[in-house]
Amino acid sequence: MADRVEFLVVGLGNPGEEYEFTPHNLGFLAIDRLAELHAIRVSLKECDARVGLGTIRSKRVALAKPQTFMNESGRAVNGLLGRYEIDPDRLIVVYDELDLPWGTLRIRPKGSAAGHNGMKSVIAHVGTQNFPRVRMGVERGSGRGAGYLLSRLTRSHRKELEEMAGRAAEAVESILAEGVEKSMAIYNRRAQGSEQEEE
Repeated sequence: MADRVEFLVVGLGNPGEEYEFTPHNLGFLAIDRLAELHAIRVSLKECDARVGLGTIRSKRVALAKPQTFMNESGRAVNGLLGRYEIDPDRLIVVYDELDLPWGTLRIRPKGSAAGHNGMKSVIAHVGTQNFPRVRMGVERGSGRGAGYLLSRLTRSHRKELEEMAGRAAEAVESILAEGVEKSMAIYNRRAQGSEQEEE
């Protein structure tokens, strides 16, 4: 069974209702959207995560939401890579990014954590930064730091969060079907704001 999973798709966030509609939980919302679109139940409890197995774009995937809190996300991710015998280059991590303007989306094939504590943990536990990720911009003017990232949003902003999660789900589907490079050409071109892609 383990060898049947081809990709591990992880959304980063914090468990618990109080964090549900906060910017820092966009990764969880994107996993929920993927699960909804493809009738996957994210209900298995494995390696400190909630996991759902299914098929997206003809690929067998495990969708996962670590339940370790953001700063320890890597423990769950590394455990799941081992559990399903998946190499890091077939890991896709979806998360919020304060360094990108609100509502933008960027796909990167690899790179540093850029100050994101969840990604710092993933890179440290997995032992490489060479895996693709989908980053959703949450920077909104005065909104900076942990207080903002963990604050519950107004109803109108929640709707925008859901839309962002939907776009991230589409981007993951594109990566699974077309590969990272083609998906970057499609999605990164749409991004507003900085044209400069950081290394």
